[in-house]
Amino acid sequence: MQFRHLGKSGLKVSEISLGSWLTYGGYVERDHAVKAIQSAYGLGVNFFDTANVYERGEAEKLLGETLRAFPRESYVLATKVFGEMGEGPNDRGLSRKHIMEQCHASLNRLGADYVDLYYCHRHDPNTPMDETLRALSDLVRQGKVLYVGVSEWTAAQMVEAHAIADRYLLDRIVANQPIYNMFNRYIEKEVIPYGERSGIGQVVFSPLAQGLLTGKYSSVSDIPEGSRAAKLEGMRKGVTEEKIAKVIELSRVAKELELTVGQLALAWILRQPNVSSALVGASRPEQVEENVKASGIKLSADSLARIEQILGA
Repeated sequence: MQFRHLGKSGLKVSEISLGSWLTYGGYVERDHAVKAIQSAYGLGVNFFDTANVYERGEAEKLLGETLRAFPRESYVLATKVFGEMGEGPNDRGLSRKHIMEQCHASLNRLGADYVDLYYCHRHDPNTPMDETLRALSDLVRQGKVLYVGVSEWTAAQMVEAHAIADRYLLDRIVANQPIYNMFNRYIEKEVIPYGERSGIGQVVFSPLAQGLLTGKYSSVSDIPEGSRAAKLEGMRKGVTEEKIAKVIELSRVAKELELTVGQLALAWILRQPNVSSALVGASRPEQVEENVKASGIKLSADSLARIEQILGA
């Protein structure tokens, strides 16, 4: 496993990290989830991601219970705040009240004294940004949070956050968690360039396009039973014959390089120096084993050109 700095911070995270969205505490059996986390740790993954809204805290509980078997200093733990966690008017968003209450609740569910990285899960237009950043900075000063991040913020929103942080001497954002894969490249235009200039590292989710880039789908009329696309309508809509055809072409490139198409897709993402880590989901240990092999792979200029030709077709 290779490691990279989280943005321009001193924190080093594994190039492949393990997430728990739609998996842990949800439709994946508990035993399989635990084994996948244990396998990831054993293979050198030191970066584990969750959120309070994933199964309303159940993902945090499962991840915390499993990681408790390992020395706390040996792994980097991230969770998030923003989403709805109750029926009250203050049970969502990035107000000081919600941030403080949810950080304490997350720590309790995780069984941890602190989280290494605390994300604003989305931008909150209804809360002054200085209120949000001051609350996060206070959590850093209390030792409950070590680093601050955001998820799916625009470059303009991160510019504003850094300006406010610098003005009031608050903790700066060091990480952003956006979607990024061969079929969704929006961050290349503004988010990555700003990240490179400002020291914000990208921790990208859905690097395999919810399984599409693993090559498991051969046709929109033949969706494997038990796959995410079979279970979730929104993901099924993202599986098209055009994308499947491109994955088949990418599989040929991968085979020539003695890689799986999933490993090729992850290595393609990690070609970006501003990407600190690619966040994968796994319901079985063997999926983790395959994904971590992408760490350290360097694709040649010729291979990258062929990939671009396929994706642009």
